[in-house]
Amino acid sequence: MFIKRHLWAVGYGFVLAAFTLYITLDTFVLRSPYQENATEMNTSMFENISIATGGSIRGNATGSSVSEEAASDRDVTDDYDELDRREDSSSHGPGRSSGRGRGEHSRSKGGWGAWDDFDEGEELPADDSSQQNGTSSEIDTYQDDNVTIKLTEYYENDTRIYVADVTVTSAQYIKTAFADDIYGKNVTAHTSEIAKAHNAILAINGDFYGAQERGYVIRNGVLYRESANDRDVMCMYADGSIEVYRSNEYTAKELVEKGVWQAFNFGPGLVSDGKISVSENQEVDREMSSNPRTAIGTIDNNHYVFLVADGRSSVSDGLSLFQLAEFMKNLGVDTAYNLDGGGSSTLYYNGEVVNHPTTNGRNIRERGVSDIVYVG
Repeated sequence: MFIKRHLWAVGYGFVLAAFTLYITLDTFVLRSPYQENATEMNTSMFENISIATGGSIRGNATGSSVSEEAASDRDVTDDYDELDRREDSSSHGPGRSSGRGRGEHSRSKGGWGAWDDFDEGEELPADDSSQQNGTSSEIDTYQDDNVTIKLTEYYENDTRIYVADVTVTSAQYIKTAFADDIYGKNVTAHTSEIAKAHNAILAINGDFYGAQERGYVIRNGVLYRESANDRDVMCMYADGSIEVYRSNEYTAKELVEKGVWQAFNFGPGLVSDGKISVSENQEVDREMSSNPRTAIGTIDNNHYVFLVADGRSSVSDGLSLFQLAEFMKNLGVDTAYNLDGGGSSTLYYNGEVVNHPTTNGRNIRERGVSDIVYVG
């Protein structure tokens, strides 16, 4: 009699547990590829632009699109656990060459030494009082026929900030790539793995599109997702400029027609027309006030700033959105935009991870991400 009386409760509990397990697996674990080998590049928009004169081609480009399934419904990626990834990056994608074989490096011997301090998996020290706010040190420079990079480490707001000043002859050298070259949900890899697979000179994590159900995804001129959300959209045009819109201002297809080469949907916009566009207390949903950050900005057409700030650790507090915007403004950017931060924030350069990515604030460890922005 007792069993019969409580059988419904047992059955309900079983169904609830099974449903919860399914939702958890579907949200965080189960891979849902929407397109295998998503490596297409729509470079037709560059055919109408004169690099010598910096001419604009907005409104004259045509693009391609692919269909997609719904992605995860999480608003931010800090809830994502580290996914175990294979260590052999050579298995990513077909036909990868072993190196670029071009360009010249000139690494500074002075300063703190950006990536010599700690190693992957190493535990950060209890505290670090050796650095002073307002200091900076040039780490390295790189130059070839089409790309110039100056990499500098700053220390501001008790935070280590890594800045790559990047100038290219064409926005075609600012590319994006998906984890495993697959567009889909829960398809992730370390920023360094994706970067090595694509022979990137420099790379930062992108907007983690796979953590969103909606939001424009335009990569290398190809439209992958055209459902809008209520976030700011950063658009990089084929003429090398950057603009930030609200997603209700244009459809994704209209942006491709305007000549958008890359579009990201995380935000918010940080600087617009040289002025800070976030309030002092503004934050991304569910974010803490000080975090590791990743941002991209533009000083002029084809002149970019890639920034990654460490945070949530004893050696680096992290930045608020306002502090990030203020720092970018002081670097002289005209437009700046916030990409995915937290444990995702990673800067890769010349075969190594430059910063100290951490999710728990103790151990240095890259977190798997959906996508990267890279120079190459």
